[in-house]
Amino acid sequence: MPFVTIGGITLHHRHIKATGNARAIIFINSLGTDFRIWDDIVWALDGEMPVLVYDKRGHGLSDIGDITSIDDHVDDLSALIDHLGLEKVVLCGLSVGGMIAQGLYARRPGIVEAMILCDTAHKIGTTDSWNTRIATVKSKGIQAIADGVLKVWFTPAFHANRVAELDGYWNMMTRQAVAGYVGTCAAVRDADFADAARHIAVPTLCLAGDQDGSTSPDLVRSLAALIPGSRFEIIRDAGHIPCVEQPEALVTLIRDFIASLASGAETHG
Repeated sequence: MPFVTIGGITLHHRHIKATGNARAIIFINSLGTDFRIWDDIVWALDGEMPVLVYDKRGHGLSDIGDITSIDDHVDDLSALIDHLGLEKVVLCGLSVGGMIAQGLYARRPGIVEAMILCDTAHKIGTTDSWNTRIATVKSKGIQAIADGVLKVWFTPAFHANRVAELDGYWNMMTRQAVAGYVGTCAAVRDADFADAARHIAVPTLCLAGDQDGSTSPDLVRSLAALIPGSRFEIIRDAGHIPCVEQPEALVTLIRDFIASLASGAETHG
């Protein structure tokens, strides 16, 4: 399991190279998860294209560090890209990961070839809703909100039929550090990429699970409406984390999007 310390923060990551294709795709995980949520996607794409997954600051096996804004997460991703010598990347960010992707593009548009923004938005939640969540977690722990969060992460069918996996993702969420969780909650609370989204000038695919109770399809569609020339697609029978619930559908969308970049069919208007 590779680790690298950059700017005083140790990041856990996995970089899978592929021959004949220099375009790397970077997957950025959501709040309360680590990069294992992308496992089915990574396995499906193995050998097709270079892939980078990593645990963002405060999550998984990476350091907690100080988290004061989305910029802290952008700093880490930017430094990791440079450390690995990646010159052009496609970003695939889920939820807060999509905000990190938007932040990286705003800072370094020259290295971002395209973006897949999955179950995310330019602005997520309200100040009051985030402050309530932060206060609850600080006083009662992540366990106090976990059942409610998993109800929006996954569909009722997942809850009914994939109980062992549900238990595993409950464990993933509740075992992370409170400081990393609440710090990232505050970062999302304070982030607003509405103006930045209007200036995105690379091919962008916006995706939403049809039963996402966290970032609804309408919210993701509103992000797509801000981004000139973007595409919007719905993933059926999925909640907030389609890479876990409907990986085959997500892989198909990713492959088609990447192929369109290679062929020049995906243009940005």
